[in-house]
Amino acid sequence: MSKTILIIEDNPEVRENLAEILELSNYNTLMAKDGKEGVELALRNKPDLILCDVMMPELDGFGVLHILSKKPATADVPFIFLTAKAEKSDMRKGMNLGADDYITKPFDDVELLDAIEVRLQKSERLRKSFQKSPEGLTSFINEARGYEALRELSEAHETVAFHKKDLVFTEGSYPRYLYFVKKGKVKLYKTNDYGKEFILSIYKEGEFFGHIELLKEEPYAASASALEPTELTRVPKDDFFRLLYSNKDVSAQLIKILADNVIEQEEQLIQLAYNSIRKRVAEALLLLKERYAGEEAGPISILRDDLAGLVGTAKESVIRTLTDFRKEGLIDIDKGRITILKEEKLRNMPN
Repeated sequence: MSKTILIIEDNPEVRENLAEILELSNYNTLMAKDGKEGVELALRNKPDLILCDVMMPELDGFGVLHILSKKPATADVPFIFLTAKAEKSDMRKGMNLGADDYITKPFDDVELLDAIEVRLQKSERLRKSFQKSPEGLTSFINEARGYEALRELSEAHETVAFHKKDLVFTEGSYPRYLYFVKKGKVKLYKTNDYGKEFILSIYKEGEFFGHIELLKEEPYAASASALEPTELTRVPKDDFFRLLYSNKDVSAQLIKILADNVIEQEEQLIQLAYNSIRKRVAEALLLLKERYAGEEAGPISILRDDLAGLVGTAKESVIRTLTDFRKEGLIDIDKGRITILKEEKLRNMPN
């Protein structure tokens, strides 16, 4: 499918010439005669890339980039400046605002097309779904290194092993890392004044955690520990912020990755607030099947204390509900390991 490129250029001769070159190279084009019209066109028809002159009446190229980079719909669109001015201060200003490239006029047709192709390819790779695996993390970071601002990213990230029940961090401590689960499972939990745990989330292989406190620059609001033998890759705080702020494409992709767990945690809290114990236990078992048992979909092995912490009720209530589910033929329990027999009935459990 042909890519669409928005040309924002006040000189009609240059604008038409650019459109002709791009259309001969099988690109679709949109044209705007000034910055204001360019912003409107970009927001109405999200292009795959924007070519924008710097010096224009009403709204210059820097203003266009500033506006579009703040809009969710266009924040990740590659942006290339076109200008007759080649002073380093102008180039630096454009790059600081988030431009992907800077081409001076008059430009060579091949140079222009090469720059466009490179930016589209990099943008496409970064927009692809992140593969939640150790290889996916390496691939993402390697892709990020392709940008000049990220080349100082650390060459190696430390992987640390944790035994079952080992603490990763404690509530109230200050964050130093973004954590990536390379192997195993981690629970995020809070403990009340009586020592009772409430599990906020369970992170499995291929997932990040610990980013919220890094962003807020506040102590951890909960504790984290290993549910089983676990390996965590620790991305240093400085590298995390370099990834987040150095390039808008990288920032958009990283935020998308990290947002997954926040949405799921919000949904879990809503369920805990409004659902009955039977419904909550059923939801917890389905969650564990998906997140804990993984693709093997085998028996679920979890301490009853941890299951109670996930459900948000007393261990005795969980044990009683599991016994009822077993009698009803919904689950089987063998040596403490739970096998779901009737997933659909658990999923449609009345409240």
